[in-house]
Amino acid sequence: MKILVGFLRIFVGIFFIISGLVKLVDPVGFSFKLQDYFAPEVLNLEFLIPFSLGLSVFVLVFEVMLGIMLILGYAKKFTLWSLLLMIVFFTFLTLYSAVTGAVTDCGCFGSALQIDPITSFWKDVVLLVMILILFFGRKYIQPFFATSIRRIAVFVSLGLCLWLAYHVLIHLPIIDFRPYHIGANIQEGMSVPEDAPPPIIEYQWKYEIDGKERIIANTTGQDPKPEGGTRLGVETEFLREPYEPPIHDFSIERDDEDFTMQFLEEEHLIVVIAYNLDVTEEEGYENIKNVTNEALRKGYGVIGLSASSTEETETLAKKYGLNFKFYYCDMTTLKTIVRSNPGILELQKGTILQKFSWNDAMDMTFETLEGAMPNLDFDLKQQLDSIAVLDQKFRNESYGEHWKEQQQIDSTNLVWIEEVFKTKGYPGESLVGSPANRVAWLVVQHSDKISEYFPIIKKAAEEGELPLAYAATMEDRYLMEKGEPQWYGTQGMTFNLNSGEVVDIIWPIKDLEEVNARRQKAGFTTTVEENAKQLYGPDFEFSNYTLEEVELLKNK
Repeated sequence: MKILVGFLRIFVGIFFIISGLVKLVDPVGFSFKLQDYFAPEVLNLEFLIPFSLGLSVFVLVFEVMLGIMLILGYAKKFTLWSLLLMIVFFTFLTLYSAVTGAVTDCGCFGSALQIDPITSFWKDVVLLVMILILFFGRKYIQPFFATSIRRIAVFVSLGLCLWLAYHVLIHLPIIDFRPYHIGANIQEGMSVPEDAPPPIIEYQWKYEIDGKERIIANTTGQDPKPEGGTRLGVETEFLREPYEPPIHDFSIERDDEDFTMQFLEEEHLIVVIAYNLDVTEEEGYENIKNVTNEALRKGYGVIGLSASSTEETETLAKKYGLNFKFYYCDMTTLKTIVRSNPGILELQKGTILQKFSWNDAMDMTFETLEGAMPNLDFDLKQQLDSIAVLDQKFRNESYGEHWKEQQQIDSTNLVWIEEVFKTKGYPGESLVGSPANRVAWLVVQHSDKISEYFPIIKKAAEEGELPLAYAATMEDRYLMEKGEPQWYGTQGMTFNLNSGEVVDIIWPIKDLEEVNARRQKAGFTTTVEENAKQLYGPDFEFSNYTLEEVELLKNK
């Protein structure tokens, strides 16, 4: 008994120390697991959710300290009673999870090792037996070292545990066991390896044979069709579940459009993660703003990811002057990627190169990339972003009840843009980045002053401050307003004839045989025929009218 107790004392002590430490390096992750247990559909202890982080730190530090105290033989009675009560509680939790299936991973070893509830329950049963042996054989547990040394060791250990908890809460886990650790490639984590074991499905064919119900099972999926039997149905059961990649719930979406692969292919991308704006650390956004502005100046792309609504993220961006857009991603996924809210990371074609909490965001380093924009004017960019929203406020209503309001907005926007032209010239990509460099063009395009400002737009495009296709589109509008043939076939017109017929046309094009070559050179990705169908529908047949034919249509 003495030998057994001596062995179990060391074994259980080390087990509790390891189990506590692998979670203590990531107490936020364990707090998420506690929230799973506190949820209404599990233990229905929602009132404890706000205290989950504090409880997490307490439980994990206590777990490590019990292991140390057991090995040292310090406060033997308190230690053994605490171990016994803790393992009884854990055994209850894992049994509850195993029976109900409400929590699929007990969280016993944090992200380092995932164990299903049934396995975890039997693990706790074994530990319970070991601790009971220690409890009833406690007379064989003799202290190591003198009382003063044990006391010093315990208090030093407690201090180190509390320091570790504080350090990883302020920064990030010092050891990252998750599939989003630095160096991991998200695309690879989402893929199924060629040698992954295939799923095995058992088919249970239910037949009535000679008046008795029988079940014939196989894994081929072929109906056995026994002679003289009447099939009653078939049920399936996985004998081996399909392989699930480490990363299986990562996506980037906005306005019902999927951008996942687009951003995972980017060479230099900074991603800000704020999984839930209701509980985000708002004091962190000053650091986030400064570091993302620096990234934009150095030529990096920047996006945000959040599970909160677009309205909430846009309000946040406006409040703190953030110069990037947020996209949607699942909250659980974002919590797994980074434990800070907000946090920030760098991706290179899906590989995580850097990752920081908001506290350490300013430690992020950047290289100066080709296409860097050191002179970015973020105040002007934000003003242009606001103008872009106003420009489209009632635009889709055409001549609806708010059209006069939209015309007033357009007039006000133009006055503001005219002042920018006078003081700064065209606000192009080197000054405000993209897509803010297109806002001034948009305002002029929707005004009656195209002829006055087209030279400024054309010069900006020639200098690379604006895509050539935008200048080409405005040039076509300018020519159409002058009653001359257009060059690129971007402009159309609708005629309401006296007969009641509605006729849609593409405004006459000069040198039609060269138009698609001109379009390609200007950066358009469609032919004039394809563009016409985009304007007027898939059944539209393109025809190049003459100016004379247009005049005839006007008079019909």
